[in-house]
Amino acid sequence: MSSRPPIARFRPRLFDALADYNRERFLKDIGAGATVGIVALPLAMAFAIASGLKPEAGLWTAIIAGFLISLLGGSAVQIGGPAGAFIVIVYGILERYGLANLLIATACAGVLLFLLGLFKLGTLVRYVPVSIVVGFTNGIAMLILISQLRDWFGLRIDKMPADMFSQLKTLAEHAHTVNPHALGLGIVCLVGLFAWPLLLRGESKLSQRVHRVFGRVLEARAVQLGARMPGPIVALVTLTLAAWAFEFPVETIGTRFGGIPQGLPAFELPAFSWETVKQLVTPTLTIALLGAIESLLCARVADQISSQPRHDPNQELMAQGIANVVAPFFGGMPATGTIARTVTNVRSGASSPIAGIVHALTLLAVVLLLAPLAVHVPLSVLAGILLFVAWNMGEWREFTPYRLRHFSRHYRLLMLGTFFLTVVFDLTVAVQAGVVLACALFIRRMNALFSVELVSMQPPVITYRLYGALFFGAAARLDETISSVERTPRGMTVVLDATHLISIDATGLDALRQLHKAVLSRDGLLRIESLQPQPREEFERSGFAAELAAARVEPLRATPVDEGR
Repeated sequence: MSSRPPIARFRPRLFDALADYNRERFLKDIGAGATVGIVALPLAMAFAIASGLKPEAGLWTAIIAGFLISLLGGSAVQIGGPAGAFIVIVYGILERYGLANLLIATACAGVLLFLLGLFKLGTLVRYVPVSIVVGFTNGIAMLILISQLRDWFGLRIDKMPADMFSQLKTLAEHAHTVNPHALGLGIVCLVGLFAWPLLLRGESKLSQRVHRVFGRVLEARAVQLGARMPGPIVALVTLTLAAWAFEFPVETIGTRFGGIPQGLPAFELPAFSWETVKQLVTPTLTIALLGAIESLLCARVADQISSQPRHDPNQELMAQGIANVVAPFFGGMPATGTIARTVTNVRSGASSPIAGIVHALTLLAVVLLLAPLAVHVPLSVLAGILLFVAWNMGEWREFTPYRLRHFSRHYRLLMLGTFFLTVVFDLTVAVQAGVVLACALFIRRMNALFSVELVSMQPPVITYRLYGALFFGAAARLDETISSVERTPRGMTVVLDATHLISIDATGLDALRQLHKAVLSRDGLLRIESLQPQPREEFERSGFAAELAAARVEPLRATPVDEGR
């Protein structure tokens, strides 16, 4: 039987989806893709602006990266593009290294993501503890909330610093510059986004009241159609029209950025060298790590709510890598899987990657046809949309005292520690520290699971029973047994019942060697019984079995399973 190849096979999910494709599925995918494209429009601009980039950077990332991720990815329904989780990371890299180096770091992260998928490392992301994911997700959501207060209040601040404490200080210093018109638009936007989903529930009192009020003027179907419009689009269009009609003195995309270019972006290759790449190791790893985690977590959510086949994590990472390599050359920002747009895609009836491709083409058509109208969009409205996204992004109920009481101390330590490190320092430090702490806590827990039990002491035989895994974190627990053996009368036979010893490593073997030496020093014999397959293999490979035989110890007795083979 041939072994599995060391690298993953490059096979986009689109190939499998088209095998039994039909007209009905195509029409559903077109409808879902168009819906997601409309939803992605305000989010893409808002994510780019919040990251310190121009709005077109987010739009072209959603178009180019979204198209490539759907075309080449390993999920049938995942939508790729700029994500809220990248806002804080991109803003920090932009402030420290500049735009050109951000594009280089994004492309390098894309190469790294592709290699992770190529060498089948996509499943490793699943080993990141849930407590760490919840911690840094809530931390990023908190940082997004703070970063959007400037535009939401309409404060006169030329440039916001990157770290949280400096941001809070700057906001406090400029609190007297609040623009009431911008704040009013922001409040209406935020409240409207929270209230809008109630219209989707026909049985809700609010929905029924709306139908009673407007049913005399409009047909019921028209009311229902309006209620099913994406909330961010409704907020963007209505509040932009209100600000333009009443000539509110608020900052808009046009006043800050001069609008959005109407046309295709130019291909530009940023100047870089190997020395530059070496200086960008940290931001590259940060983008790649966050992109991989966000993308595969999003794909897992899609698997849970969709009836389509489960995603291929390695293929998904390869597609994410290609998208992040290509998008920066057109002025794009980092891209990954996006949960909100993916969920919208599934609930809109998507059944294949065609929906994601249609989403990208819908955005392209909107940008090419309606770009001049974007100059009127108030930044406070985009800030309100992002505040809503950040609130939904965080799992705040996990921090309530009621929920915390139900978690173990290890879980609470990891989750709260990762959250505070993300807010105070950055995501890279938080995840690194969280993973190291998770490993330390895991070793401690595994150490507690290993034990040595004295079964009987009937001279000239002493019997012990081993439980659990004898590895480097638990080897010290044999010290007491060794000390006891050194105090026994000479000529004793020490029996180790290894029936419940499930695994052993090199450090554990060394501890058993020390026990063997202690037995030999008392002119005794060491007998190990009922070895399981993994410990037996380690004994033979390390030569410890031969050492026992050379000391004229009774042969190792196999387990009943081994004897029956």
